[in-house]
Amino acid sequence: MATTYTFDVFSSLDGYGSVSGGEWGGYWGKQGPELLGHRLALFEAEQRMVFGPKTYRAFAEMLAAGDVAEVRDPWVTRMRNLPATVVSSTLEGPLDWPDATIARGDAVDVVARLKKESAVPLRSHGSLSMNRALMAAGLVDRVQVTLFPVITGRTGDDPIFRGAADFDLELLESRTLDGDIQELVYRPTLHG
Repeated sequence: MATTYTFDVFSSLDGYGSVSGGEWGGYWGKQGPELLGHRLALFEAEQRMVFGPKTYRAFAEMLAAGDVAEVRDPWVTRMRNLPATVVSSTLEGPLDWPDATIARGDAVDVVARLKKESAVPLRSHGSLSMNRALMAAGLVDRVQVTLFPVITGRTGDDPIFRGAADFDLELLESRTLDGDIQELVYRPTLHG
């Protein structure tokens, strides 16, 4: 039986995954104890992380720097201690991640194989272009969007669904964290 794959992403209201420049800070400056506690609870369960090379490099650089307060959040520490697969044809090992392996080849093929072989659920935080391709291939079971109450019209970077196929979304779960952060979990179905 195939395991589930969750595409987990943080977003501004206008659909950006990050911002250019340092004005906002991590979480767009909106994190609170409910969000951080909920994130830790999500990562307490055994699971395997799946990253593309760009996201892996960003996490590795951020964690190596150690001077950003958000990198010390317990959920990030827990995520880093989960087993991880980095899908890349360019990275060389060893990776600066305690239990990470490099999987060569097309992400669709790699994740299809992982879904069949993994005894634990799969989760990817970020890795936007890889996850858009996985959604188009029907390999994403859940899209978990944590929606922060900001509009980043001038500074928004990394449009999450730019160039994605069209999808119908079935709402599976929703919750409000810290009064105004929304977490929405959907089951995507290719439209048409």
